[in-house]
Amino acid sequence: MRIASGHLRGRPIAAPTGNATRPTTDRTRAAIFDALAARMEFDDAHALDLFAGTGALGFEALSRGALSCTFVETAPAALHVLRSNARTLGVEDACTIVRADVAAFLARASGPPYALVLADPPYTLPALATLPARVLPHVAPGGYFVLEHDARHGFADHPGLVSTRAYGSTIVSLFERPD
Repeated sequence: MRIASGHLRGRPIAAPTGNATRPTTDRTRAAIFDALAARMEFDDAHALDLFAGTGALGFEALSRGALSCTFVETAPAALHVLRSNARTLGVEDACTIVRADVAAFLARASGPPYALVLADPPYTLPALATLPARVLPHVAPGGYFVLEHDARHGFADHPGLVSTRAYGSTIVSLFERPD
């Protein structure tokens, strides 16, 4: 697995052994960020990577010019690899790594909103359908929320939905917070 674009392009990202994490493929990450680049400027953006796993999505945002990224993860093995990836990529100063349940993090988060929120939750997460409603209040006006999910979840009726695209069995829904 490698960073797809930006100043870190081609740099490798480690993943924990086993099936505890399901990292976003290089192809899907590249497609997500190409679509975002047509809509937003990454320079000086603050990003949030929920269910961070390896941190691949957040590191991609940093590689494209995001000023900072907060990574939220609970699994100890993933946190270890995430910290190691930040160190190896030389972006530790731009990273805040939080060991927390995503729902608890969102319930207590009170800082400024993020220009970009990325989430690749377990597809079996019972609260997956409620993530847009929980996350969009933390997105800056005009900012975006990217949610990876499978075909069991659909958001066609959500007022903030901008687009939905399939990449194999992964569906990527893009939401915008209105100005």
